[in-house]
Amino acid sequence: MNIAPIRIAPSILSADFSQLGEEVRAIEAAGADLVHFDVMDNHYVPNLTIGPLVCEAIRPHVSIPIDVHLMVEPVDALVPMFAKAGANIISFHPEASRHVDRTLGLIRDHGCRAGLVLNPATPLGVLDHTLDKLDLVLLMSVNPGFGGQKFIDSTLDKLQQVRARIDSHLRDGGEPIWLEVDGGVNAGNIADIARAGADTFVAGSAVFGAPDAGGGYRTIMQRLRDEATKFAR
Repeated sequence: MNIAPIRIAPSILSADFSQLGEEVRAIEAAGADLVHFDVMDNHYVPNLTIGPLVCEAIRPHVSIPIDVHLMVEPVDALVPMFAKAGANIISFHPEASRHVDRTLGLIRDHGCRAGLVLNPATPLGVLDHTLDKLDLVLLMSVNPGFGGQKFIDSTLDKLQQVRARIDSHLRDGGEPIWLEVDGGVNAGNIADIARAGADTFVAGSAVFGAPDAGGGYRTIMQRLRDEATKFAR
């Protein structure tokens, strides 16, 4: 059996913003595969976070990809700005774009990988005509807007359904698509999430809120990876 890569993407929403450069350097040194960058606009979601200038500021501090999750409406105006700021992956919610296909094309035209984000109650039908344009599908396992929420268990069934769609897409000759999960991921549930089909895991408070046992973030990052690998496909 081929073991798919396990990717851990700490969300800097839970980092210490007073020393963000140091924080992203620390997670890369601890083994992070991506930096997850949550953008909230106090419009599409009830919170206000960070924008392209912060992305540009942290870009020189890490060599790993920056995974930008846009929780904003509208989307298109921000895509070129984040691409210029150093984003490698840009994902957005289909509800926030009037023309999903056009937005996906815009992301790729600016040299970034493109992803769609599905909220807990968003049906999967939006994937029917977009998989050939996607590099990533991100399932929200909490309602977007705040960190530190509890994982919604019904996400596991939804993950299995998306994994089946991606596998069918691959059998038909399509390009690989990452399956990412965001919300309430921790060392206690990441194995079940991996078993349901995820290969990329956003973890905020589980990483940045972990007690420092002398090794910085390395201990918790390795534990997350080890647990996820138990049931990796």
